[in-house]
Amino acid sequence: MTSGISRRARVLAAAVGTGVLVPLVAAATPASAAPPAVTCTSARAGLAAKLQKDITAALATRQGTVAVGLYDRGTDTTCTLRATSAYDSASVVKVTVLATLLWDAKKSGRYLTDRENTLARAMITKSDNAATSTLWKQLGMTKIKGFLAAAGMTQTKPGADGYWGLTQITVTDEQKLLKLLTAKNAVLSDNSRSYILKLMGQVVSSQRWGTPYGVPSGVTVAVKNGWLQRSSNGWRVHSVGAFKGGGHDYVMTVLSHGNSTMNYGIATIQAVAKVIHKDLVAS
Repeated sequence: MTSGISRRARVLAAAVGTGVLVPLVAAATPASAAPPAVTCTSARAGLAAKLQKDITAALATRQGTVAVGLYDRGTDTTCTLRATSAYDSASVVKVTVLATLLWDAKKSGRYLTDRENTLARAMITKSDNAATSTLWKQLGMTKIKGFLAAAGMTQTKPGADGYWGLTQITVTDEQKLLKLLTAKNAVLSDNSRSYILKLMGQVVSSQRWGTPYGVPSGVTVAVKNGWLQRSSNGWRVHSVGAFKGGGHDYVMTVLSHGNSTMNYGIATIQAVAKVIHKDLVAS
């Protein structure tokens, strides 16, 4: 009775078993994929090329996986890196939670209650986790997904079983949210936008790192950061910010994971933020 193995296969198997080198056509080893490049466009001559060069240089020696988003209304400038890569949100999702709360209140024709105001302030200015869990539970998945749909944040996947910090976010969607906060739109009322930016402008000093680093004087800052350590991909460290003044009006998102420490991730974000602020002001 013969087996289904061809004679050639049996010869090769025997040769390998006896240590004989058999000439075979080696499969091509796939070349490592080049890391994604920073891409920028701008209506201001030379600005896109400068930003692309400087952001790339800022990240050249940094470990971890970093995603970047920039949009400046004044110069119609956009920069992206890994815009659709998903990251665990950590506390950055708290801005989405507050936006959902205000969007839902607007639909119901009501103001926030004193309790909701207290929870919202603690959630944004101090990154209070208990306050976030309370609001997340109060809203429920239907309302959270409803806001994401209204905002066009189709790449954001809310964390299951109350784990809001494991919501999957992307630069693309975080930039969409920041744009909603900083310009008139049909999703959030002007009062709601103003309220969110006000709280993001009152974040406690110990949490004002990240995207505001190197911001020029006279420019207002609204920021929310997130940080979370997990067994895989090390520290997630993120920062989203909105900046206005001196003829500039821009929003920035920097997401990262694979950081050895929280401070390492902060340093990476700040290296990117510093060159962005510098290049935009110089423009």
